[in-house]
Amino acid sequence: MNTTKEYIADYLEYCASQKCLDAKTLKAYHIDLRQFSEQNPYSTIVEATPESLEQYIAHLHRQYKPKTAKRKIASVKALFHYLEYRELIGHNPFNKIRIRFREPVILPKTIPLHTVELFLSTIYRQHKIAGTPYQKLNALRDASVAELLFATGMRISELCSLKIDDVNLCDGTILIYGKGSRERRIQIGSEAVIRILTEYNESFRALRQSCRSFFISCSGKPLSDQAVRRMINKYTALASIDQHITPHMFRHTFATSLLDADVDIRYIQEMLGHSSINITEIYTHVSVAKQKNILTTKHPRKDFHI
Repeated sequence: MNTTKEYIADYLEYCASQKCLDAKTLKAYHIDLRQFSEQNPYSTIVEATPESLEQYIAHLHRQYKPKTAKRKIASVKALFHYLEYRELIGHNPFNKIRIRFREPVILPKTIPLHTVELFLSTIYRQHKIAGTPYQKLNALRDASVAELLFATGMRISELCSLKIDDVNLCDGTILIYGKGSRERRIQIGSEAVIRILTEYNESFRALRQSCRSFFISCSGKPLSDQAVRRMINKYTALASIDQHITPHMFRHTFATSLLDADVDIRYIQEMLGHSSINITEIYTHVSVAKQKNILTTKHPRKDFHI
């Protein structure tokens, strides 16, 4: 009879070879299932009961925030579903457990548009006053990264994984590989953004050599998400912006700005690459500017004469 660790190893191999899950998802599964294995006393997973799993679920709720606990429980549940599918266990104890979550609604943090403008202006100013070719190249790439994040609302992981062939600057389209290997193509609507991307592409062409990534460092290696975060922190400080800005906040600002401009939420869903409209609807809660406009112009109190 296999041990719990052996069952988990088989399942992770199945996830990699058959389900073709990406490296980040596999890493999360590995962490969650290793934790599950270490926290439970039975030597093999077939000994698991609904009662022991309920105790583990209660432990997760005590230790983690709802969103994290939900993910860890989903990882364990998927493991048992696999074992049941492969007929490695006689019954699935999760079938007798009802799990309900009451996750708090956490509103996305956005960047005020005047702050986005200041941030971008600061990068362009650094490009203009650069004292060395190296500094000029860095600022050029930084401007291209920031502009593309704001212009498309793509995730930082999607930006860093862009390949040269994914970016068509002739027609201004970007092919994005999102979560779950879902593809989407998004149009860049700004000629200014296309110009800076074209200048970046030409300037970095010689540095790429064998690297096929679109965004690279000045040493010719693929740009990492940590490098982008450091870049954002650098220009936030140079611009004397008090707000802490993350790459994902450009995505939130992209979505909220379009919603404020009366763009249909289903178009926004498609551009963001969300699998469900329910995910996109979170932005309806943060459209403060739109709420103010509606309540200022439509609410009947405006017609009172008191």
